[in-house]
Amino acid sequence: MTVLMQVINPNTSASMTDLIGVSARAAAGPGTEVVAVHPGMGPASIECHYDEALAVPGLLAQVAAGEAAGAAGHVIACFGDPGLDAARELAAGPVVGIAEAAMRTATHLGRRFGVVTTLARTTGRAWELATRYGVREQCATVRAVEIPVLELETDPAARSRIAAECADVVARDGCDAVVLGCAGMADLARELTARVGVPVVDGVAAAVVTVEGLVRLGLTTGKRGEYAPPVPKAYSGALARFGGGSPGVPQTV
Repeated sequence: MTVLMQVINPNTSASMTDLIGVSARAAAGPGTEVVAVHPGMGPASIECHYDEALAVPGLLAQVAAGEAAGAAGHVIACFGDPGLDAARELAAGPVVGIAEAAMRTATHLGRRFGVVTTLARTTGRAWELATRYGVREQCATVRAVEIPVLELETDPAARSRIAAECADVVARDGCDAVVLGCAGMADLARELTARVGVPVVDGVAAAVVTVEGLVRLGLTTGKRGEYAPPVPKAYSGALARFGGGSPGVPQTV
């Protein structure tokens, strides 16, 4: 039996969605069909709290569309894990963000890990998530290479700068593993692992395997309390179609 998993890039970059899809399918096991999608509205990249907030409606529309298509689980492929709690309210199956999956995976690989991300202004969010997920003690450092998300695909120096930062995390901070702090770095993990000599964790792959495992175990998000479906109510203006308290949001959003 084939299990359908939806991997959602919360920004609107089609090329990044394609890259994420390749990494997700490479990590998925036999019998798992990965569908990589992105919203039709929202920011081209997510690099600040404002971007994250405005990405969430389009993300939730994709969760709803995936539910309607029979997805058994969902991956949120942005390192800020935007809209994760709301997505868990909408989805019947498990929803996992790539930051949570990557950080938890890194704790299985050594005593300390470091995060290498894009812009310095996002490092506070990474620290906040490490605290939320209970791995703050194991997270030794969060570094930024100061390359905007969309320039990861076009900057010829991006790979070497990310590799240098990963190597410094290992040498200077004594980390046993490195977490890549952006879905746009998903294709670098294997190469960087060989270059820096410690495991380099891609959150997209880690989240895919996590969702896959939960689905195979027959486990879903608890719906008794906080993650119960949204209470039906009217929404106004541009968000009118999000009302009703059910995941019936058109995929065209």
